[in-house]
Formats: sequence, structure tokens, C-alpha cells
Amino acid sequence: MFTGLSAFPLTPMNEQGIHEYEFTRLVERLVEARVDSIGVLGSTGNYAYLSGEERARVAKLCVEHAADVPVVVGIGALRTRDVLTHAENAQQAGASGVLLAPVSYQKLTDDEVFSLFETVCRSLSVPLCVYDNPGTTHFEFSDELHGRIAQLPQVHSIKIPPVQNDIAAAQARVARLRGLIPSDVTIGISGDPAAATGMLAGCDAWYSVIGGLYPETALALTRAAQAKDVKQACALSVALEPLWALYRDYGGSLRVAATIAELTGKVSQPCLPLPLQTLQGDARKRVAAVVEALQLS
Repeated sequence: MFTGLSAFPLTPMNEQGIHEYEFTRLVERLVEARVDSIGVLGSTGNYAYLSGEERARVAKLCVEHAADVPVVVGIGALRTRDVLTHAENAQQAGASGVLLAPVSYQKLTDDEVFSLFETVCRSLSVPLCVYDNPGTTHFEFSDELHGRIAQLPQVHSIKIPPVQNDIAAAQARVARLRGLIPSDVTIGISGDPAAATGMLAGCDAWYSVIGGLYPETALALTRAAQAKDVKQACALSVALEPLWALYRDYGGSLRVAATIAELTGKVSQPCLPLPLQTLQGDARKRVAAVVEALQLS
């Protein structure tokens, strides 16, 4: 399950609630494209902005519409008791796995993070993916802490931040981590611009934002990287450089992906929880021009 392309769709919403029909259509498109797994309620799914009831509903909707594609549900929260509730709701919904980031307001220690994963793993009957996302959690995993957590029996994957855009450096990074974790724990790359480099460097999975909107495009890159076709994988990533530039210039992938979804009619406007907003003005025009030029599918 924690290999290949894991596509992360948006959770379209406004202040009145989740746009359930739009969300299920996004999920159904991923099923039609035959992605390897679907990840919901990650950063792209705005899990931190949803109530417990809304999160449980999203998990249930995704599983109901995912057919035989495995669903991985984000369960991160500030308090361990809430993480445990989200984990139970995800399991009751029929999730194939869960994704856990050490969310915090007060900066966490290594021992506190280990205790979180240890406690949650004791309650799980499904595999867990460790979500290493310092950009939002402000917690920096060491490789040694990853090694400790990866020994827990329910841990089956680690979602690492973007690697350097250098194959040799990325290979060294992946090798260091592999030397500390069990052989059956996969490593997945996040950060779409780093996907080709990460997978060619030995990552097993791509946890993808753009895959949630354009699964065929993301699958082509994933399959080339899995086949170790360096030329093709790099060429496909380079071709998407105008999109990666949008990520860099507009604060990451979420606002760009949400803006694309609105512009292309995949979701209605607005689709983000306030105070978050999609791009407007000249930035929105630039996004529209990139989508048209790339002919994304």
C-alpha cells in the first residue's frame, strides 16, 4: 500500500461545510486512473481546519467511493486523546492505513513524539505512515528518532520532506534512513518538485498533491521512476517546472492546487476554509496560463 503513487485530493469546503459531491468526484477520478492509494486529510485535505465530525465524514466518504483502492487517512491533532479518536474513526470507516504528523503548539521533544506514536500504535489494527512535515508541524525528526519509531509494529512507512535536487545527495539521505529502519518500512517522498529525484534515489512512494488533481500526469512520472528510467522521469518533472515555480512563488502547493481546482471547475469557489484563500488577481491569471500551457490531464 505504501508504494507507488499516493494521491492526495483536496477537501473542498466553504464556511457552511464540506462540498461532499465535489470531494467524491475527486476521489472517483483517482479510482478511474488506478492510483496506488488515496491519501485524505493530510495537509492538502486541510485536516487541521476540520471538526472531528467532519473528519470522520470525509474518511467515510472516501472509503465508500474508493472501490478497491487503499485509503490512508490523516489522524494528526494537538492532543493524543484526539489522535486516538481520529484513528478509531478512520478504522471504523474502513481505512487501509493512517497518516500521523506530530502536530503541536508547544514545541515537542523527541521523547514526547515517540510516546505519541507508541500510544497510537497500541490502538491500531491498520498500518501507520509517519508524516515528517516540519514546514507545518515545526518539529524536526532526526534519523535516529525515525529509527526508534520505525521499530513500532504498526509503522509501515515514513513520508519524508523534499530531498535535494541532486540524485547522489538524495541517495545518501535515503541510504542513511534505510540503515536505521526495518526493511519492510517504506520511504515515501513528499514535495511534488522533488518526486522524480526522491524516487530515483530509492524512495518507494510519492505522496503527491498534484496526483490528487491530475493522477494520469503523476502516474506517468511515478511509473518512469519506478522503472528507473532516469531520462524519462526527469524529463516529465522538468516539463512541469512552470507548475513547480508556482509552488515556490505562492507559498507551497495547497493554494496553487486549490486555485487550479477552482479554475478548471473541479470544485466550486471558494473551496478553502477561512482564513485560507485561493490565489486571486495576477497570481490567479498566472496559474490559469500555466494550466493551459501544460495541458494537464
